Amino acid sequence: MSGRTPARACPERTCVGCRRRAAKTELLRIVAIKDACVPDPRGTLPGRGAYVHPALVCLDQAVRRRVFMRALRAPGALDIKALRQYVEQTDSC
Repeated sequence: MSGRTPARACPERTCVGCRRRAAKTELLRIVAIKDACVPDPRGTLPGRGAYVHPALVCLDQAVRRRVFMRALRAPGALDIKALRQYVEQTDSC
């Protein structure tokens, strides 16, 4: 045996809301652009990213604990209107 795994490893990330680990494909990447948190569903926007489950429960926990400023290393408060709107649309499906 060569020691290789038969299947490719799936990258994992931690949700900043509930703090549970999940596959990268199950989480929504968020980046800070100017003074706003912007969803990055394709994962291609430049900059530091944070991951959250695309559910209102996890988003509300992250907002309540004020983790977006720390995770994204933003100097001030971030607007989450666009992020909340995106999560509400995807969560209702």
